[in-house]
Amino acid sequence: MTTLAAPSPLQRISTALYLRPRILLFLLLAPPLIWLGVIYLGSLFALLLQSFFYIDEFAGTIVHDFSLRTYGELFTRANFDIFLRTAVMAAVVTVAAAIVAFPIAYYMVRYASLKTKALLYLAVMLPLWSSYLVRVYAWKLILAKEGIVTWIAEQTHLAWLLDSILAIPVIGGPSLSISYIGTFLVFLYIWLPFMILPIVAALERVPASLVEASADLGAHPGATFRRVILPLALPGVVAGSIFTFSLTLGDYIIPGIIGNSRPFIGQAVYQLQGTAGNIPLAAAFTVVPIAVMSVYLMIAKRAGAFDAL
Repeated sequence: MTTLAAPSPLQRISTALYLRPRILLFLLLAPPLIWLGVIYLGSLFALLLQSFFYIDEFAGTIVHDFSLRTYGELFTRANFDIFLRTAVMAAVVTVAAAIVAFPIAYYMVRYASLKTKALLYLAVMLPLWSSYLVRVYAWKLILAKEGIVTWIAEQTHLAWLLDSILAIPVIGGPSLSISYIGTFLVFLYIWLPFMILPIVAALERVPASLVEASADLGAHPGATFRRVILPLALPGVVAGSIFTFSLTLGDYIIPGIIGNSRPFIGQAVYQLQGTAGNIPLAAAFTVVPIAVMSVYLMIAKRAGAFDAL
């Protein structure tokens, strides 16, 4: 006669959790919820709390009294210019990325063979596998006055065109690497994959039968694109714009390497919490992108952008 071996402690725990699925679900969700609630939301709350303090102008120390005084400083001319400059750049980069990315994504989904599509995916993803700083500094060399762009312009006798572009007020400068045009080009290059991939995902969800039905009903290809493909791909464009807009809004490395001395929001936050030691104003600056992106995300959610992610 054989006797059954007693279950091990691990088997008893496994059986107990199997019989109590709610406890099992709680144990599985507890670590990520603690991480999200304590680490992320806790740090965000600390950031918001700091923005309601202010700096004593005479002592230079932080006064831990609840006040809206720091937020009032955001509306001074210098600080408002920083916000306006960053928001305009983020909007322009987002629109340009959508214009450049859509034809690429459309070709990848509708016309490219499997081999070409794989190569295009590789081309889009390849820059993401290299260092962010290396790519930015590479563009610094390309756009510099002694760089490739200037050399090509001189070899093709188009130096006058480059000089004319650099002479444009506000966005021009001594060279492309010290101008808003150069900053825009690098932002566009760095964030373009984040626009292409959501649009590809959205276009792949457009049923081919709808396009065929539109053609069967006599619609011109242009009409089919405007009335069938574009509305269905719009959530992908909005999803991509979330990445390009928010990443441009908070980036401080590219404007610090490519561009002139006029700071963006990210640079202002870096300088205020570092050398200036004005943490309340730095925190108030960071609240601005959070508020802008919160409104933007609500609009994107209504447009169905998250379905394309």
